[in-house]
Amino acid sequence: MSFIHTKTRSLPSLAGLRGFEAAARHMSFTDAAKELSVTQTAISHQVRNLESRLGVKLFHRAGKSISLTDAGKKLLSEASECFDRLENTLHLIKSESQSPVVTVSVTPSFASKWLIQRLGNFWRAYPDIQLNVHHTLALANFTNDGVDISIRAGDGNWQGSVTRLSLPLDLSPICHPSLLNGKNPLKEPSDLKHQTLLHEDNFDDWASWLKAAGVDDVDPRSGSVMNDSNSLAIAVENCQGVALGRISLIEDDLKSGRIVKPFDVSIDSNFSYYLVCPYEKLDTPGVQAFRNFILSEVNQAVQCKSGER
Repeated sequence: MSFIHTKTRSLPSLAGLRGFEAAARHMSFTDAAKELSVTQTAISHQVRNLESRLGVKLFHRAGKSISLTDAGKKLLSEASECFDRLENTLHLIKSESQSPVVTVSVTPSFASKWLIQRLGNFWRAYPDIQLNVHHTLALANFTNDGVDISIRAGDGNWQGSVTRLSLPLDLSPICHPSLLNGKNPLKEPSDLKHQTLLHEDNFDDWASWLKAAGVDDVDPRSGSVMNDSNSLAIAVENCQGVALGRISLIEDDLKSGRIVKPFDVSIDSNFSYYLVCPYEKLDTPGVQAFRNFILSEVNQAVQCKSGER
């Protein structure tokens, strides 16, 4: 037979301890009253009742000024520490009782061409997590914009936890299917001299591709420049010209026939996609879940691509 030991606590009222702790922290009954939303008289009564209960003075009183006695200093140290621990525990309990929230920053092109069609898998795997997706070209500012994790293409030279994703970013010409026929059909790379070249940010990629394809009679600086690959893809789908597309982002468009690859030549973009997250957020439930989801989806995409070869 087991016995449960019950202990009767001999403690003063919680209101009295809170009133004392606030008054001692502020060194003011008036400021303590404002913090606790009570009257100054109430704080004074709470402190006097606590002193009566303990049988010691906690404050030296001199007119309107107060100072702590040795007993008051000792009680303030313990009371503040206990209230801090209690507040932290209550905050933790409240947080654990709420659904985790994770805010993700992605570029519009990555969101529309790759991420959005896979979000159903995330919601099925993590139905209790609220996912907020921010579309922006700007780099995430983890300190000020509330973002927990971001996905960006680059060289990986960012602060925080950086995980390289194995999505290939090879660049290859893409165009509307109608450009394969007509007055100046795209039959070989040199036929690009009859088409409008569409550029993302600069002319360097087309210059590199034309060199790799052995083409020297096409001006790589001709055409139009856009600063967003999503806009570039829309222009291609509307038969506005030929662009260099990141193959990993346009596979669904290629399969549907909305756009085509007129040539097999591709070049390495020298960039990769990365998951970037502050170290202090890496172990939070939302970030862990989204990170696991992305890595799983990337692995599946790469395996499917490998199986097609």
